[in-house]
Amino acid sequence: MTDNGNSEPPTARTGRSGRRKRGGGQHTARERPSTIRDVAAKAGVSVATVSRTLAGNYPVSEEARSRVMAAVESLHYVINVHAKALSGRVAGPVALVIKDITGPSLAHVAAGVEQEAADRGRLSLVCATHDDPAREDALVQLMREQHAAAVLLVGSVVPDEAYERRMIGYAKALDAAGSRLVLVGRPAPAPDMPVTVVDYDNRGGAFQAVSHLLASGHRRVLFLGGEEGLSSGDERRAGYRDALRAHGVEHVEELDTTGTYTRASGHVRTRDALRAGLEFSAVFAASDMVALGALAAVREAGLDVPGEVSVVGFDDVPFATDLTPPLTTVRVPYEELGRTAVRLALGRADSPVGDDHVVLGTQLVIRQSVRRVNW
Repeated sequence: MTDNGNSEPPTARTGRSGRRKRGGGQHTARERPSTIRDVAAKAGVSVATVSRTLAGNYPVSEEARSRVMAAVESLHYVINVHAKALSGRVAGPVALVIKDITGPSLAHVAAGVEQEAADRGRLSLVCATHDDPAREDALVQLMREQHAAAVLLVGSVVPDEAYERRMIGYAKALDAAGSRLVLVGRPAPAPDMPVTVVDYDNRGGAFQAVSHLLASGHRRVLFLGGEEGLSSGDERRAGYRDALRAHGVEHVEELDTTGTYTRASGHVRTRDALRAGLEFSAVFAASDMVALGALAAVREAGLDVPGEVSVVGFDDVPFATDLTPPLTTVRVPYEELGRTAVRLALGRADSPVGDDHVVLGTQLVIRQSVRRVNW
């Protein structure tokens, strides 16, 4: 330790231990949090009187109430919210559990959840799993312990036996705690489970998109689909094939591709199809991010959109209208998905026999990325 030039002996400034004394017995930032007993002592009342005052459901004199509230303020006392939740005096939050908070579509679901929860006087919590089932398990358990009124799980999944077991476990555990499991864009695990499902028409939206291309004269449509087995990917692939059958167009296996919902995946698949010499005049991308990659690959090949290749996406994320040309795509009502999920979950308190499975419609938005062709 360096000498600061002060010759005063340490015992004149500190206690025998060498630590500086606290003056006046006042609380410092490093001391323990105030307790209800501290409030009672400060206000000169019993602990029971403090508890009754804070509960607000017992008769307490105005003088006692004023003294208690003044003590609460001066001690910065924080009420035990867990105790209030257990007693039913505070409304539980709405918890949103999603894979990734940075995705544009999921961000809009989160916005809808937050807006509806706020309109109903509820706090909303957003948690990300990063596609880790163990983390999802831990978050659902945490939200159960936090007495969340509803836990919303958002995002496409592989609906295998492991998924069903986990969802059934979530549904039963949350129901036993007075909470509600809500699956948004996910399939229901089994009938007669205490779960609410809010979905959207993936298959119908894909059918509209491909039908628009076929009605515009295109007969060979490159499909940049999602991963095989993924619930939304399988539904959009089914819609693609439905449209081909409805228009009497042959399904070509080489044009039906699988991959992730990323720009890189759309770019690589479109580039590889062009390099392989596959014949197609249009691309249907199973997400707008995939469409973004497809547009880049088409332009890198020296082709014009829509002059030589037409492109349709799925989602209608905000940047779709700002692309060159503006992207024809399928609009998914993501914010309304979030709002509807909260509305149904919280509405069960008033009407327990309400809808448990709602499917929202999708809409084809026609812009300038598709042109008519004559074969």
